[in-house]
Amino acid sequence: MERRLVAEWAYGPAPAAVNEPAEVPVRYRDIHGYRRAFRMAGSGPPLLLVHGLGDSSDTWSHILPRLARHRTVIAPDLLGHGESEQPRADYAVAAYACGMRDLLGVLDIERVSVVGHSLGAGVAMQFAYQFPERCERLVIVGGGGVGPEVHPLLRLASGPGAELALPLATSAPVRKALGLAAPLLRLTGGLGLGRHDFDYVLERYLALSSATSRQAFLRTLRAGVDLRGQVITMMDRSYLTAGLPTLIVWGAHDRVIPVEHAGIAHGAMPGSRLEVFEDAGHFPHHDAPERFISVLEDFLDTTTPQEYDAVRWRQLLRRGLPDESLYPEAEAHPSSGS
Repeated sequence: MERRLVAEWAYGPAPAAVNEPAEVPVRYRDIHGYRRAFRMAGSGPPLLLVHGLGDSSDTWSHILPRLARHRTVIAPDLLGHGESEQPRADYAVAAYACGMRDLLGVLDIERVSVVGHSLGAGVAMQFAYQFPERCERLVIVGGGGVGPEVHPLLRLASGPGAELALPLATSAPVRKALGLAAPLLRLTGGLGLGRHDFDYVLERYLALSSATSRQAFLRTLRAGVDLRGQVITMMDRSYLTAGLPTLIVWGAHDRVIPVEHAGIAHGAMPGSRLEVFEDAGHFPHHDAPERFISVLEDFLDTTTPQEYDAVRWRQLLRRGLPDESLYPEAEAHPSSGS
């Protein structure tokens, strides 16, 4: 309650819903002995929404009801995040991809189109690589795994001593002071995050108030980032997306993962579409929700789900390069409109 009051005083409420009155409630399932939280709404073709580091399914709450008009939308809280359990466990991207497979299995969902933001984009890509028979389409939003560049604060937080520093930095007095100082910090550059990303990142930081949430955050961070930057990459396997309809969305003012990574990913993923939102940061689904919904729904409506072919998949793995004679190339829509 204190965090919410301080946060709303400092920078206002979370992104407004786009003309949809009902919030989708959180549900729970026990999988492998751990509580998994998720939101689920709608009916029709399944759409999986995967949030980023330190975030939760709440990041999609303002657009989820709209997307659920014509689709079955599933938005989980990753293990260690949101209302899911926060155990001492494996927080690597591959483990998260397995977790998505298992949740879908419990829900009797065989195949999905996957949307992933930030860390969630890495999970989505890993899901597509590990379980190609289950992935119909792939959407990357400000995704990790393209290059080492990442915000310096994340690199610093991955280093030794963070276990001691983070409890102090997230103590109640510090959280309150940061909330009160938020307007000044925003005016002076928002700790290098810029006006688009500072508010929501600060809110996520203020939520790290328990020891278990901090430990889960650090384990997840260190599985993908060290003092030199991002250590995981999707580039060595990006050719496996040949034939998989892929959309890449990025904010031009992303200060967490630079927008230059969008072009690199687009060039490495055969037939992908690229949409750069000019007036958005690391959270384009917050900064421009109407456009995000429009771009996403257009992509889903105008592409054909990938049909998995085990023979073609093995051929791709053996050759290591996309074979355009095996895969018809998807239409590319590079864009930089706002």
